[in-house]
Amino acid sequence: MNYKDIAERIIELKNADLEFRDKLVESKQLGEGYNAEMAKIHDENAKILNQIIDTIGYPTVDKVGKEASEAAWLVIQHSIGQPDFMKKSLKLLEVAVDENKASSIHLAYLTDRVAGFEGKPQIYGTQFDWDEDGELSPKPFDDLTKVNQRRKSIGLNTLEEQTEIIRRQAKIENQSPPQDFGKRKQEIEKWKKAVGWTK
Repeated sequence: MNYKDIAERIIELKNADLEFRDKLVESKQLGEGYNAEMAKIHDENAKILNQIIDTIGYPTVDKVGKEASEAAWLVIQHSIGQPDFMKKSLKLLEVAVDENKASSIHLAYLTDRVAGFEGKPQIYGTQFDWDEDGELSPKPFDDLTKVNQRRKSIGLNTLEEQTEIIRRQAKIENQSPPQDFGKRKQEIEKWKKAVGWTK
């Protein structure tokens, strides 16, 4: 079954998200906490995509095409203020990957994303944040050798290579580390509690 209109709608959601992100990059505001306007876009996108998923199930390539399926994943990945939706999507994506209808790389990123917010170690080392030395580093993970084996098994580069790429990208986008690492950590914990990631 072809959901052409739905596919176009999902792509529109992604474009609205990325256009606003580009504005933040241009104005050098990307690294300055979670922008309120961006949070609003992410929440609104999650709400619309959730309705779509309730209608058609997970937006797999066979339903909406490659571009819209990737766009759906990006919207889910950015729905950080909606833990229930993100966790629900993760379960659906696991099933889709089992059925060879979705990307195992997308699943790796979303698995790590949820783990990070729940305070659990990453499995694939896909999520990064500023460390105390003002460097972007992978969020906690279980074991470097195992992480690199898992990454290789789904076609990803090594964690060391990815760390270099992420740090280079941050420089290109003029991202700078938080001025007060401790304060930022507290703010993140407070936010996680407020949106329901932690109790």
